[in-house]
Amino acid sequence: MDLGLTDKRVLITGGTRGIGRATALLYARENARVAITYNSSAEEAAKLVEELGGPGRAMAVPYELRDPASIVSAVDAVREEFGGIDVLVANALWFTWGDPGEDDAFEDLDPAKWTTRFRANTEGHMLTVQRVLKGMRENGWGRIVLLSSITAQYGMWRSEIYSGSKAALHGFAKGLMWSRQGVLANVVAPGATRTEFFEQLLEDESTREMVDKEIERTPSGRISDPEDVANLILFLGSDANRAINGEVIHAAGGR
Repeated sequence: MDLGLTDKRVLITGGTRGIGRATALLYARENARVAITYNSSAEEAAKLVEELGGPGRAMAVPYELRDPASIVSAVDAVREEFGGIDVLVANALWFTWGDPGEDDAFEDLDPAKWTTRFRANTEGHMLTVQRVLKGMRENGWGRIVLLSSITAQYGMWRSEIYSGSKAALHGFAKGLMWSRQGVLANVVAPGATRTEFFEQLLEDESTREMVDKEIERTPSGRISDPEDVANLILFLGSDANRAINGEVIHAAGGR
């Protein structure tokens, strides 16, 4: 299948690990020019840039979902280097599960903490989309893929803020689907996926039982690999997708 991605300019936020990394590699294999963002490890990002084709074909920029100035700077740097952005994969996440004081019951959470989390995971993505949308519409073509989670539908223990922020992206996509001018916007909602964070859960006896229960609840009987999710993102963010718009698609083995 020809995905029509040769020389398309792709921005993947949170692109150095897990689903973001797998997605970046797939786009590069389709001869797209790929920009990734990173939050902490410039060295890790630089190594991935080489795997993606090196300077001219790939680039990495720092990006912080909690900081509007960082978002604007990152997107503008990619537009300047690539001459525009055709595909946005909004994969970055401000995730604090397991951090001290972050897993309290909702009624005990410091509002300053949960409002920061919620705003980063909603407004951070909205601002990123805003910075790319005008150029897509002017060019008459664009693809936006927002990463959510099945917890937006099913919930999870002490996930009020996380699940709520992901559900907000679903409504956001419903508005974006009316962008017209050749722009399509969709949401991908993974289930449990074998990222680096997930592997830590497998190694910890206190969370291994939770993982086993998740497998039992999954009709396919397996946990997704990052590439499983990345393949769906790749299709939705390509020219082969001409009719799927405003949808929330689970990549969770049947959940």
